[in-house]
Amino acid sequence: MKKALSAALAIAMTLSMAACGSSSAKTASQETTAAAATTAAAAAASASAGSGNSANYPTQNVNGIVQWGAGGGTDSLMRPLSALAEQKLGKSIVIQNMTGATGSVATQYVYDAAADGYNLLMGAENPALYDVLDISKLTYENFDCVYLIGDEVVGIVVGKDSPYKSFTEIVEAAKAAPDTIKLSTTGTGGLPWEVGSFIMDVTGATFNQVPYDSDASAKTAVISGECDFTVCKVQSGIEDWKAGDLNYLCLLSEKPVEIMKDVPLITKEYPDFEKYLPWGPFYGVFVKEGTDPAIRETLAKAFSAAGPEQSYQDVLKNFNINFLGYTGDEAKNYIASWRENTVSALKKSGAIQ
Repeated sequence: MKKALSAALAIAMTLSMAACGSSSAKTASQETTAAAATTAAAAAASASAGSGNSANYPTQNVNGIVQWGAGGGTDSLMRPLSALAEQKLGKSIVIQNMTGATGSVATQYVYDAAADGYNLLMGAENPALYDVLDISKLTYENFDCVYLIGDEVVGIVVGKDSPYKSFTEIVEAAKAAPDTIKLSTTGTGGLPWEVGSFIMDVTGATFNQVPYDSDASAKTAVISGECDFTVCKVQSGIEDWKAGDLNYLCLLSEKPVEIMKDVPLITKEYPDFEKYLPWGPFYGVFVKEGTDPAIRETLAKAFSAAGPEQSYQDVLKNFNINFLGYTGDEAKNYIASWRENTVSALKKSGAIQ
């Protein structure tokens, strides 16, 4: 039993390390192979762990499967929250970064594991759109939201040595030389890709999109000058902005962000962006559909107790995350509304039919 669990974890860790070490797009066959391997790991882990008794849950440590790489926006929110929640659970939450295919490798892994509460999907908004983007047949409708943490504002960023001093300058350069200005993304369906679709609709500019395995990697590519710009969450870029390594040219927001009050809103340069606002990513913790309601309740209580803790509220404040703290139907309704609004926006932009 222990050997089976060790083998499963070894497979998952190997996949995570391989994904984090790559800064180039994966082929469809590579993604399929990775997904198949993680599925096998999930099955082995589930078989070795057993379903356990929901009345005594948890009887062993819980796996927190983060869709994106270490150091990224999602990862940076999940680790401190998990450290607080595990104190309420009485068992450790072991964080694993499982990257690939816009987070769908991690999503598939959790879905293929037993619905026993021992594998938590720790993700951002991306799975809400998998089906309409032909990334995966799975969406958040195949999971139950344990805890919806919050949502946030994003902006257009460039490196400190960038020749572009405004968003308009990037657009004009892209229109003068179509498909040459490099936009670092996290792949189709990722945050920069989504906003890139809105930009193309409003301005007519097209870009050379370069995919990376996480928003942290996409941001680093801009700081290093490897790419010209990206779309970055305030929480992911704020420390680099404070250090002067990253410059926010504008924010996709209806109102200024207090800590960045001098950064202009995108509607100042392109008023037509108003039709896509308000819009931004969200973060949550999920379990596979069919998980015992008693287990979901235990997890929801643990995370609901952890979220309002002052130390975690300080994390959210520092990252400029709008705290939600939703569970149950409130979380489900929020995600359904977000999906409806975003699909509508992507249809308007022409990114999807």
